[in-house]
Amino acid sequence: MQHYFKIYFALLTLILTGTSACKKAQVSVDDAEEIVSPTTGTRTQFTLDSIFLYAKQVYLWNEALPGYAEFNPRQKYVGVGSDITTFRKELFDISQLKINVATGSPYELPVYFENPKYSNLQLGRSIPGNTAGIGQPDAAVLTSKVINNGNTLVAYLALSSFPSLNSSKAALDQTFAEFAVSNPKVIIIDLRSNGGGYLETAEYVADLIVPSSLNGKVMYSEAFNPAMQNGTVPILKHQPYLDANGKTAVYNGRSATMADVDYTIAGNTYKFNKKGSLQTIQSVYFIVSGNTASASEMLISSLKPYFDVKLIGEKTYGKPVGFFGINIDQYSVYLSSFLIKNANGWSDYFTGMQPDVMIKGIDNPVLGDPDELCLNTALSLINGTRTLTANKLATTGKIANVKADILPINNVESVMLENRLRLRK
Repeated sequence: MQHYFKIYFALLTLILTGTSACKKAQVSVDDAEEIVSPTTGTRTQFTLDSIFLYAKQVYLWNEALPGYAEFNPRQKYVGVGSDITTFRKELFDISQLKINVATGSPYELPVYFENPKYSNLQLGRSIPGNTAGIGQPDAAVLTSKVINNGNTLVAYLALSSFPSLNSSKAALDQTFAEFAVSNPKVIIIDLRSNGGGYLETAEYVADLIVPSSLNGKVMYSEAFNPAMQNGTVPILKHQPYLDANGKTAVYNGRSATMADVDYTIAGNTYKFNKKGSLQTIQSVYFIVSGNTASASEMLISSLKPYFDVKLIGEKTYGKPVGFFGINIDQYSVYLSSFLIKNANGWSDYFTGMQPDVMIKGIDNPVLGDPDELCLNTALSLINGTRTLTANKLATTGKIANVKADILPINNVESVMLENRLRLRK
């Protein structure tokens, strides 16, 4: 017996324009197997429905979600609290359904009370191309130098974040041009306070590090769920595809939507394209902490297949996923939507990347000081005065109160991703 989805798409469109009318509408899908949602209700009820229905199609782990009737968002969240509290509670519950069999815990196990590790919901609409208030105002380069480490010249670079490429390109170019003069074979990149930022800028740093021989090799790829890859996400027809200036793009003679985007792995694979004149790097050491996340981890992961990579410090945050903004009523919803995989297909660092040398509790370091414990450890490994053991080295410096891995949510990547996604050809 053929059934139909009763998805209230007309209501979604009205919600996006800020109305709360309760007009009936029905959209049928030939192979649907269940009645999905009611076609009448309050504005709050329709928003609850919309969050679930978008997750059912867009969420990376959508196969873990039950049917609408079983999840029953309208009944489940009666009396929870304010609208935004209610919507965030629903998103949290959705995010806890997919279990990582390696740990026995949800992939989005919260780092603090009922806040998913990755997905989030904010008041205000996501507008591609509008980066006001979300970028990192500080320069990417905190400090840089070339250190004479015995018989080895070592480049050292501390990066605070990955701001927009437009704001950081000049400083990065100058820094790597200075490195190139010395022809160092090793670079130490200090990411201990780098919570991520623009993927485009992290890619640019990778292109500055690698030699020209890696041109055309895979840096990383983004893997969406099967429905997204196959283009069977009809709900995204109600999200306009906007260009970098926030203007509606045209596709096949009509206004483009996010359903027109190419979500295939081939269409979302990024390759090295050498920048700058530095050609001599053979080994890369990263100084990391629990605040090292997202685009920082992508940089580490993307270099692992091609270099001798070592990590020093504390376990990283663990964010191998990305997302783009979905506008529902007056809210922006960021559902974990794709895995970030390196050239070897590796993305399994949900609980963080383990350091090769564990150094805990180092607060307020003097960046670039060869006597600073993390940098000194890296230099000792490089010049051979210290070696890794099978159990790894465990070193403790001045211990302050070790901070919990609570990372402020940063949607720089999600906003810029919408500008990077390309329409199907």
